Amino acid sequence: MMGGRRLCLLAISSLAVLLSPGLGSAQQTFSAAGSAIADIQAQVDAFRFSLGTLNPNVAGSFGFGRREINWDGVPDNFSAPNLLPANFFNVNSPRGVVFSTPGSGFQVSANAGIGPVEFGNIDPAYPAFFAPFSPQKLFTALGSNIVDVSFFVPGTSTAALTRGFGAIFSDVDVANITSITIFGPTNELLGTFFVPPATGNGTLSLLGLDFGSLLVSHVRITSGNQILSPGSTLEDLVVMDDFIYGEPVGFAAIPGPIAGAGIPGLVIAFAGALAWWRRSKEPDSGLVGSGPAASCSHVAASCKFGALRAGVDQLRVNLPVETAFQQTVNCESPVAL
Repeated sequence: MMGGRRLCLLAISSLAVLLSPGLGSAQQTFSAAGSAIADIQAQVDAFRFSLGTLNPNVAGSFGFGRREINWDGVPDNFSAPNLLPANFFNVNSPRGVVFSTPGSGFQVSANAGIGPVEFGNIDPAYPAFFAPFSPQKLFTALGSNIVDVSFFVPGTSTAALTRGFGAIFSDVDVANITSITIFGPTNELLGTFFVPPATGNGTLSLLGLDFGSLLVSHVRITSGNQILSPGSTLEDLVVMDDFIYGEPVGFAAIPGPIAGAGIPGLVIAFAGALAWWRRSKEPDSGLVGSGPAASCSHVAASCKFGALRAGVDQLRVNLPVETAFQQTVNCESPVAL
């Protein structure tokens, strides 16, 4: 029986190596800062290329590629001095994101000729501080410097994951303040990453993060250390322009574990376990006979197959590998198939 247990543990340990969320999922970071669009354009293009083809702004998930928000198509009735609905980019223009903030809401700056540009409606000095990457609108939270971005299958209320997220900021003056914090499928912290600063007003900064697999459930953006308000002109006031992120994919549509070796590794491991279990039930396999030894071998086979299946289910919710398999491996009693 101990031999069967060792085989079972070996199989499960091998699968754990294949599927461990920590493997094959290190993020790529794309960052740049400068006083002109050209200073960050190459890194913006590299980040876009890494995420894949730009998808149209329609409901449903393509399963691959990327989405973008540049704010410029937001109609006047949802631009300054009016508020932008938090779900505008999941309902009105379905791109699979919903915003939240500890503050009082969100605002997109006005077009020239309609109202003061670049948040001059809040303070007349602001157009001298900020500049757009994609003219001419910008984005900010009101009453807070924090924006939370949650991902959904575009046009639905189905929670989704994405492989990466990035944003372009204007007027990042101070290092290690403006940041993007990434959270995983079970709300676990994947890291906080700081946006590079640039000297002067009207500067642009990019930070893009690509994890290579569907790991990101939501992000928190911290823009500077000041809040846009009348008379507030101290460092570090920061606003946002383009959001660039991987296509949101619903949890239910993600085959196998959320991250790791992907479908090929899962298929190979699962097929091997299934073949081993079937072979253990054949009379001439040498693994099935009579008496205690036969019972032991059958238990080991059932353990391997059942714990494999249960272990995968545990890994779907991104439990630590040790926890997942401690909860599922028990070769002293058969695992129900």
